[in-house]
Amino acid sequence: MANAWKRDNRSIKFSTPKTLFLILSTFLIILTFFYLSSTPNPNPNPTFKTLMPNSLIQPFNCYKSPQQHPVIANLVENVKYPFLYSLSDFGTLPEKPHKNIVRLLKGKLFRTPGISVKVQELLEKMRSEGKNGVFVDVGANVGMATFAAAVMGFRVYSFEPVFENLQSICNGIYFNRVGELVTVFEAATSDRVGNITFHKLVGRLDNSAVSASGAKLAFKSNEAIELQVRTVPLDLVIPENEAVLLIKIDVQGWELHVLKGAEKLLSRKKGEAPYLIYEEDERLLQASNSSSKEIRQFLHGLGYTHCVQQGTDAHCTK
Repeated sequence: MANAWKRDNRSIKFSTPKTLFLILSTFLIILTFFYLSSTPNPNPNPTFKTLMPNSLIQPFNCYKSPQQHPVIANLVENVKYPFLYSLSDFGTLPEKPHKNIVRLLKGKLFRTPGISVKVQELLEKMRSEGKNGVFVDVGANVGMATFAAAVMGFRVYSFEPVFENLQSICNGIYFNRVGELVTVFEAATSDRVGNITFHKLVGRLDNSAVSASGAKLAFKSNEAIELQVRTVPLDLVIPENEAVLLIKIDVQGWELHVLKGAEKLLSRKKGEAPYLIYEEDERLLQASNSSSKEIRQFLHGLGYTHCVQQGTDAHCTK
């Protein structure tokens, strides 16, 4: 009976120290596996990577944001490095659809703003010169400049206070697969930390502004909604050791406050100071109690002595 029992026994006999060691090792491996699998993932959404942890402000979480519906995406025309643009505003169909919806229905690509082309041209030139660094998009709107840079492989810090625009940026991050490159902040940039009354223009979110009169300057018939938005200076968000190649600012007249909040960044020496593009619309600047002359004087004091006008934008370098 003893021999029969040994023959039919399915258990493992610990006959040698070597066998015992193997069993214990296997048991420890199994325990480790169960421990790791039960430990919460500190980054459950690795597609949207936080490039720069900062205690002042954390990046906007695209996965926790309610999704826009419906979502439309199409390629943008006439850019060397193609990217997809997300749009969800159909307007009133069929009387007055959005111009890019009309283009989509006609089988055409979305029309690109000049800033997308210009950003790619500048960054390509900088890359050919062996320069490397980040692109900062202030007043990102729906990300036309952000994605123009990101699809080239450049890292981007994107600042936008309007929630609907942030949703479009999140869509574009997914469509263009640039989550490892783009960090989005739900904030307006300014010269101080705090909150400010912002005027969101219904139907024309790209014209929303800090100034109520500035927001409705071109679209007086549209309703403006007041909301409180967070303000942060670029100097308190971007690390001192972060190389910045290019800053684009389009904030409907609030440019001087943004620039003053980036004084330390703009004070870097020639060769390290970023190339600067900002909207220089005198009417919008006056609505925010500043002027193009005041901006030029401020920049000149920081060493930006070369400024040229290109359309409604100023391009400045040291």
